[in-house]
Amino acid sequence: MQLKDYTKEFKYNWKLASPVMLGMLGHTFVSFVDNVMVGQLGTAELAAVSLGNSFMFIAMSLGIGFSTAITPLIAEYDAAKDFIKGKSSFKHGLFLCTVLGVLLFLMVFFAKPLMYLMKQPVEVVELAIPYLDLVAFSLIPLIIFQGFKQFSDGLSMTKYPMYSTLLGNIINIVLNYLLIFGKFGFPELGIVGAAYGTLASRIIMVWYLWFLLKGNEKSKAFVTHIKFFVLDKLMLKKIINLGAPSAMQMFFEVAIFTAAIWLSGLLGKNPQAANQIALNLSSMTFMVVMGLSVASMIRVGNQKGLKAYSELRRIAFSLFLMGVMFSTGFALLFFLFHNQLPKLYVDFDDAKNLIDNTEVVAIASKLLIAAAIFQISDSIQVLVLGALRGLQDVKIPTIITFVSYWLIGFPISWFLGKENTYGSFGIWLGLLAGLTTAAILLYIRFNYLTKKMIKEDLLKMS
Repeated sequence: MQLKDYTKEFKYNWKLASPVMLGMLGHTFVSFVDNVMVGQLGTAELAAVSLGNSFMFIAMSLGIGFSTAITPLIAEYDAAKDFIKGKSSFKHGLFLCTVLGVLLFLMVFFAKPLMYLMKQPVEVVELAIPYLDLVAFSLIPLIIFQGFKQFSDGLSMTKYPMYSTLLGNIINIVLNYLLIFGKFGFPELGIVGAAYGTLASRIIMVWYLWFLLKGNEKSKAFVTHIKFFVLDKLMLKKIINLGAPSAMQMFFEVAIFTAAIWLSGLLGKNPQAANQIALNLSSMTFMVVMGLSVASMIRVGNQKGLKAYSELRRIAFSLFLMGVMFSTGFALLFFLFHNQLPKLYVDFDDAKNLIDNTEVVAIASKLLIAAAIFQISDSIQVLVLGALRGLQDVKIPTIITFVSYWLIGFPISWFLGKENTYGSFGIWLGLLAGLTTAAILLYIRFNYLTKKMIKEDLLKMS
């Protein structure tokens, strides 16, 4: 095939992916604003938000990963024009997301004492606990929102989740400003104010997305008159079989980044705050390729429903090419501005914390060099994973992600991340190794499967 066979898909890929990117970037931008606002309070507060969110990241990865089972099913049934199976998969997916949201809230709520056992700085833990109480409860509306979002994405209606997320983000930013700093007569709550903003915005996001879907002719019949507790065991089993491995895939990746937060905490509050800055910046670029990954899941799911396997492979490769182009740009951005970007997060006019702030920026600037290098690996692994989910191939990729992150990446982070070796930079070298291994192995898996499907299809036709 020629290059134009792939580039001609860019326009439709972008149409599908850009709303997802904007929605996810908006979500991460709120985290960026949270970190910038909280960073003005001091490095201990920034480290506390980082520690609290490390528990949240684990819970969110399980919930969001599980919810991705809905998208390929909806995409397949939508292409096959099967409304009954489509509504059934959405209803059962939403039910399971609701149950999971409650379970994840309880898990995080009762896991708080672990922070004292993890040898984290005591002042950081004491600030993190009240913040985590409220943010943990926001998991319930967040995972329900994900159920609606993945359904909307599966119907190729990617704009509605974007609108809901952007509305939630605006509300979050306004409430953060009012409640963190006590503006316009509101109480000054510090980092707890940021938690209130997060909770309120997530509740509004769920309501607004449902409202938009209810008003659209294509989706109205799916999201109204839902018999929530009339359940089919076979459909529940199908979604669990798809969702559980997807949840574990995301968990394995998020958990190694969370482990990086905890390993940084062993080095002190400043390395932990620096890690949070680098993590927040790299997560913003990750959300762009996540948008392409969702497009990959939708388009591969559609082609699977149509049984057009050669087209499926061509379209998937067009998305991989787009991802590599974006990630190369991000790599250059991080490399060129690695000294400037961390300065956005701290206040150099704060004489009291000047020494701490200077150290945080120095560490974060080094971490951004590692982040620049792993942009391409991260892009490839998440795009191929999206395509494999579109194929509903989840079990082998789960094993691949576990091996890559926990048998290869984490041991390197652990050995190189000690104070007497490479410190924070060593932790991120482990992340680089894990992401690169995952990218290579997942690509081999996708290449093998699609070639096999095309060969089998040709044999049937001959």
